[in-house]
Amino acid sequence: MRAFSADYLRRTREGLWESREALRDLELDTRRRALDIGCGTGELTRVLADETSGEVVGVDADRDLLTVATESVPVVAGDAHRLPFPDDSFDLVVCQALLINLPDPERAVREFARVSSDLVAAIEPDNSSVSVESTVSAESDLSRRARAAYVAGVDTNVALGGGGTREAFHAAGLDDVSTRTHHHAKTVEPPYSARELEAARRKATAGALTDRRETLVGPLAPDEYERLRADWREMGRTVVDQMRAGEYRRAEVVPFYVTTGRV
Repeated sequence: MRAFSADYLRRTREGLWESREALRDLELDTRRRALDIGCGTGELTRVLADETSGEVVGVDADRDLLTVATESVPVVAGDAHRLPFPDDSFDLVVCQALLINLPDPERAVREFARVSSDLVAAIEPDNSSVSVESTVSAESDLSRRARAAYVAGVDTNVALGGGGTREAFHAAGLDDVSTRTHHHAKTVEPPYSARELEAARRKATAGALTDRRETLVGPLAPDEYERLRADWREMGRTVVDQMRAGEYRRAEVVPFYVTTGRV
């Protein structure tokens, strides 16, 4: 499973649950004991704790992330395939953006069902369907090209979304499987935060593409990858210039699918 930094998780999940309508099928106000698997820094775990009067526990294999999450919620170190809990320990077991990073989502869902006495839920994105609009004309197309290569080159199904999650739920023997769609919109506009300014500087050096070279080269031939990096750097320099003039705006929409099933 891929590892993620605390800063990456905060940045990508910031504002995700400002609206909690998509969580209504989790019936949070009825829950006595809920488990958030792959909790990371605890963003979803805190939402669950806010919305239920019962006990909420987070579990993650990365102990460094747990040191952040434990500041506000109880957490336990553990593997999603071998959860350190007896059967039927929770009446809600949920994960967020976890199955897309596992080579065998069905195996994990079976383990989720083992420790749940009632509901299992998974909140998974379709990373092939992310949309980007930008005042830099080249950014949308370059983002699409890089994303398509990443989806093709990564070793798990990061486009799992609702369809793949439902398949894993049915294969794991869950009943009453349903999916609700939630869109996470992230915008960049003046005044720019320090994080947004740093992201622009990384675009001007194609830092993100360099970090993902091993994934991108394969779907892209080496010369295609180098052309993409060159185009990306040029785009990034335009982003920096527009930011200096206070003119840069960007909107990204990530589709998430909240899938539930009963044990």
